[in-house]
Amino acid sequence: MTAVSRALVWLERALLVTGLFLAAWSALLWTERQYVQLLPVPTEVRALPGDRGDTRSQPVTSGNRAIAIGSWVARLEAPAVGLSATVLEGSDDRTLARAAGHIEHTALPGEHGNIGIAGHRDTTFRPLGRLKIGDALVLKTAGRTFEYRVAQTMIVRPEDVYVLDPTTRPTLTLVTCYPFTFIGPAPKRFIVRAEEVR
Repeated sequence: MTAVSRALVWLERALLVTGLFLAAWSALLWTERQYVQLLPVPTEVRALPGDRGDTRSQPVTSGNRAIAIGSWVARLEAPAVGLSATVLEGSDDRTLARAAGHIEHTALPGEHGNIGIAGHRDTTFRPLGRLKIGDALVLKTAGRTFEYRVAQTMIVRPEDVYVLDPTTRPTLTLVTCYPFTFIGPAPKRFIVRAEEVR
């Protein structure tokens, strides 16, 4: 066997091992994501296993409550498009890789104002593009269920954060990247604005 043949055999083995490692890593991430998405509504708000002691998990204060990044907040459902997602506290990359994220410093479910929830367009929030005006959204917390109706959808620039401004009536604002089929970092944001059904 020549030196070139030996080098090609080692290259082939190295690529095979790398491929197997990447496949295992992807399977692990997928499994964790599925676990988080299938969590039932708990009887009380709690941090998820593995989030305690995380130095990045700084508490977020909203009203009189402080919630650690990664803690369970609610379950979001949009029956018309088959969306059912766990909502965790925070909008950082780690949180959004696992679930939808409650945007820090917006209202929490049950508080007056505008509740902001973000999600990735290619995973959790992919169905958002199919929502229509009047479709129902349900937000379930440990103690209550809140019902909303989609009032508006819009496309804005990333810097148009006015969509998260406080509101006078209970509002739910969902944020994801746009266009849904864009490859790479998307240039715009798709917004769903819903109002609570009294």
